Amino acid sequence: MSKDKQFVTEITPQGEDFSRWYIDVIKKAELMDYSPVRGCIVFRPDGYEIWEHIQAELDRRFKETGHRNAYFPLLIPESFFEKEKDHIEGFNPELPWVTEAAGEKLEERLAIRPTSETMFGHMYSKWIQSYRDLPVLINQWANVVRWEKRTLPFIRTSEFLWQEGHTAHETEEEAREETMRMLEVYRSFLEEYLAIPVITGQKTPSERFAGAVDTFSIEAMMKDGRAVQAGTSHYLGTKFAEAFDIQYLSRENTQEYVHTTSWGTTTRLIGSLIMVHGDDRGLVLPPKVAPTQVIMIPIGPAKTREAVVGRTDELFAELKKAGVRVKVDDRSDVTPGWKFNEYELRGVPVRLEIGPRDMENGVCVLVSRVTGEKKIVQQNQLVEEVKLMLVQVHQEMLDRAKQFMSDHFYSVDSLEEMKMRMEESRGFTLAGWCGSKECESKVKEETGATSRNIPFEPAESKETCIVCGQPSKHTVVFARAY
Repeated sequence: MSKDKQFVTEITPQGEDFSRWYIDVIKKAELMDYSPVRGCIVFRPDGYEIWEHIQAELDRRFKETGHRNAYFPLLIPESFFEKEKDHIEGFNPELPWVTEAAGEKLEERLAIRPTSETMFGHMYSKWIQSYRDLPVLINQWANVVRWEKRTLPFIRTSEFLWQEGHTAHETEEEAREETMRMLEVYRSFLEEYLAIPVITGQKTPSERFAGAVDTFSIEAMMKDGRAVQAGTSHYLGTKFAEAFDIQYLSRENTQEYVHTTSWGTTTRLIGSLIMVHGDDRGLVLPPKVAPTQVIMIPIGPAKTREAVVGRTDELFAELKKAGVRVKVDDRSDVTPGWKFNEYELRGVPVRLEIGPRDMENGVCVLVSRVTGEKKIVQQNQLVEEVKLMLVQVHQEMLDRAKQFMSDHFYSVDSLEEMKMRMEESRGFTLAGWCGSKECESKVKEETGATSRNIPFEPAESKETCIVCGQPSKHTVVFARAY
């Protein structure tokens, strides 16, 4: 077997074992490595740079909507959690505690941050005195720890990176507007930046955030048909305000509790884009977050190599100046075919090939990672052609992901039909639900699927409950999930 072919076959095919494929790809593409701490990973430079691009764009969008960044402590006193009982009960199984420091036992246990509603609540109670102090619109970029029993790199780890927004408002109406505004920020970002379509809707009571009045989510479909909750936005009502005594003097000169929200997304977005777009050759990275958008590979015999590499460097400088993230691989100790395979594995959106004949004709070849399409372009139009292909790659990725979701989205009318879809097919199911916990639990028990959300715009409205046959209160998306 040739070296080129062997390089490709080191990746387990998706159809053979999707989980093994995922681990093969993220390790061989050098996005991460396992750390010596259980459930924690090391982000290698390419993996972390994807997060940096995600972070930069989301941060820009947050600031456009009036939010500012701050930073709050990693350690949270146990008494803070006890002030909001639903909150502590929801997180207690995952909480790691610090009980000793400097050789002495602490008077009060400190939780390592699983989320920061309680710390924000404590500080907001000090900062908010009057309606003139509202709204408070703060976001935090941080790491959090949740001691997961079952982990999967990027998707579910004991420590992960995220952003968490926490806002306080005069009225319920303003807080609910904020909740939906930030959900739309997430939805539009995933489609416009990551080329990932999502289902937007409200969580059922059993799936909502611990301590929230209402939770809303965006749900993405992976290529194995499983769901990933890609972002959530919560209306918290006055529950945390009452627990932490966040009151303000109203315009009517009365003391009122603020209405609060929280919203967040995490580094599981990296795992999501890999599982949504990747193929049997490796990663397929959305151009806007790809660490390298264009890889330039000079081709040709040794006698012309110097001239070809020289021209490649000139074109490299043009692309770099135009803001394209571009690299040149002019190594002479590996074949062009090996390089093609390597950069396909790494998901680089566009490959540029240039050889001695291309030099003579003033052209070069662009190759799309998504379609494999080869396009001969004039060198004097290279910047425009590269930018056009990057846009086309994004659109092709989004179109393919939308088609996959459409092809794997099923309307079901019985529990048996849902079980069949879960066993024989892969994807999401749309079903009626009467609203009872018992029927929701029965679905999970029988099919392994959980309610993902109650979609805002379902393809159809279901009239009867999938389990009991009673009139349905909601049309719900069910799926197996990560």
